[in-house]
Amino acid sequence: MKSQRRDFLKNTLSSAAGLVVGTSAVEAVAATPVLQKYQGLYIPKKEVPKIKFAVIGMNHNHIYGQVEAVIRGGGQLVAYFAKEADLLAAFGKKYPDAKLAKSEEEILEDKSIQLVLSSAIANERAPLGVRVMKHGKDFMADKPGITTLAQLAEVRKVQKETKRIYSVLFSERFENKATIKAGELVKAGAIGKVVQTIGFGPHRINAPVRPAWFFNKEQYGGILCDIGSHQCDQFLYFTGSTEAEVITAQVRNVNHPQYPNFEDFGDVMLRGNGGTGYVRVDWFTPDGLNTWGDGRLTILGTEGYIEIRKNIDIAGRGGANHLFLVNNKETKYIDCSQEVLPYGEQLVNDILNRTETAMPQAHCFLASELSIKAQQLAKKV
Repeated sequence: MKSQRRDFLKNTLSSAAGLVVGTSAVEAVAATPVLQKYQGLYIPKKEVPKIKFAVIGMNHNHIYGQVEAVIRGGGQLVAYFAKEADLLAAFGKKYPDAKLAKSEEEILEDKSIQLVLSSAIANERAPLGVRVMKHGKDFMADKPGITTLAQLAEVRKVQKETKRIYSVLFSERFENKATIKAGELVKAGAIGKVVQTIGFGPHRINAPVRPAWFFNKEQYGGILCDIGSHQCDQFLYFTGSTEAEVITAQVRNVNHPQYPNFEDFGDVMLRGNGGTGYVRVDWFTPDGLNTWGDGRLTILGTEGYIEIRKNIDIAGRGGANHLFLVNNKETKYIDCSQEVLPYGEQLVNDILNRTETAMPQAHCFLASELSIKAQQLAKKV
């Protein structure tokens, strides 16, 4: 038996592409992750890609966060395409192992690709998503994933017909560790039943480096449709609302008259069957702040409240992902910087298992619907 075990260790480790150089077989196996056969080699199981995915359109830098989320979740980026040469060059430099496709159609017709990501110009994302789903693939868009009610109706129709996943990476929730932790606390009953959410989404405009489409309302969707969609997502998630409506909304162009189709301020009141919400978004982050925006979220419950400082604590704590919990037992600060971001892995598993663990499809569509309706109903001040 000992001889057989030695032979097994020797054969396994020699197939692992040199993982054991300079180490005894027994020590190497003890220190090496579980091995799995992949393309003729035994490699650490966690490195075996669960799905293959591609990118079409990369007009917003959020695409890099989208790609990294799926890679963390076990996906392999195999191809990419965009119309803009400069964007392609930067993306190819970041991901040299992926193939530059000759066209969108090359990716859509590749049956080995299961998921397509996009941060194309905002009003081009939904039509692309429709094409992707009709080709039997799942789709993940940057926010806003949909900019008009007509687009929403078409996306809903095609998603229902194809049973594909249409996901939007609402990064202010999915990519913020303090917000993930807040979700766990709320589900555990730390603040009782949620009554209201108050979300602030300030952003730095960086106007000189923004592309022309960024200031064209038809293309970016308007401030409440665009960055307001983050807040609509969080309102639905934390209140547990499955039905909701816009009570009132307003938008302004306060300080950018050189961009007449741009809005730099907006707010909205929401009411759902699980609670109420207030949202304020703006493009007024001052240059003196060392982050793009002091994103904040307050969740009011019947037995306490949670306040999140997503990107910075201006009181002096370093880093991001700050959470403050106040309830009937304690007042507590929680550093959430070590929390795990689950969205990428959940989405990959949803693609494999045809489940909805990352985000229910109905939730995705309702968050989009609220932000679009808020934009349409908003009074221009």
